[in-house]
Amino acid sequence: MDSSTITAAWVAGWAVSRSASAPVVEPWGYRIDVGLPGHVLRHILPEPDEPSVRKLCETVTEPGAWLKLLAPPEVVAGWLTPGWTVPDDPGYMMFHALTRSVPPAPPRGYTVATEARDGVFHVRVTAPDGAPAARGQISAPGPGTTAVVDQVETWEDHRRRGLGSLVMRTLETAAADAGATTGVLAGTRDGLRLYTSLGWRLQGPLTSVVRRPD
Repeated sequence: MDSSTITAAWVAGWAVSRSASAPVVEPWGYRIDVGLPGHVLRHILPEPDEPSVRKLCETVTEPGAWLKLLAPPEVVAGWLTPGWTVPDDPGYMMFHALTRSVPPAPPRGYTVATEARDGVFHVRVTAPDGAPAARGQISAPGPGTTAVVDQVETWEDHRRRGLGSLVMRTLETAAADAGATTGVLAGTRDGLRLYTSLGWRLQGPLTSVVRRPD
């Protein structure tokens, strides 16, 4: 997939997944008004360049504003103006052809719950003591479309038990059942190994930049 197609699908699906406002097309890419503490809004730049990034950094002054740029962090860092910072965890855009599969069985004592709500399919894994162990969700808008994986997480005390693979396979199968043909996601450094092991392919770097409080 080309970067513009992946980015457009990811932006639309992320907004649905997070119940955010619909993305607004801007000359540099997209804007989403998120409205959360620490995450007021985000600008997404599929093809960032220094003039566009510097202009946004100079004009966007709200603490908690984020930029998402499809470029390496070492390049982005040289474009920033004072007040902006690059978090320490790099990101990666990834994609995968979706197919149905049988998710692995949960470990003994763990339970899996699923729910489809407002165009988003959720998976929750609960530990034997009732504590949350893993989760994830995917927006699957319909036949022939691209689904967006979001908020995949395994709690630290429950890692290395196959829960991440269980969640991902469950999400992929649900989206395939809904008719989606391709999945996209924004992964972290910790998630990169999991997604790669499941056949997901790297599209390129995704660097996050946040406006610090004055």
